[in-house]
Amino acid sequence: MGDVQIPEPNALLTVLTTTDTPTKATDLARGAVQARVAACAQISGPITSVYRWDGALETAQEWQVVLKTTTSRYPALETWLTQHHDYDTPEIIATPVTTASENYAAWVTTETTPT
Repeated sequence: MGDVQIPEPNALLTVLTTTDTPTKATDLARGAVQARVAACAQISGPITSVYRWDGALETAQEWQVVLKTTTSRYPALETWLTQHHDYDTPEIIATPVTTASENYAAWVTTETTPT
């Protein structure tokens, strides 16, 4: 059995989700930052998403929200997004940040620490 690498609790992640209106994207972004499960959120869009849902090929306009958090706060962010998102199966994808400035990483850690 090989070694399992456990990420540092303050390692940074970018977390991606999408939604179908700019208002919903703003609500998700602001709510996650207010709840301190993300330090920052950026919204882009509209984007075009192509996917299969209930056996049919769909094309939809969506807005993408990219949230910055730490590995230790990811479970709380995923729970928060799941509770506040109106999609049956929201896209919630986390990607490790391999390199970041020390000051930015410290800021993300501070801003996602519950008070």
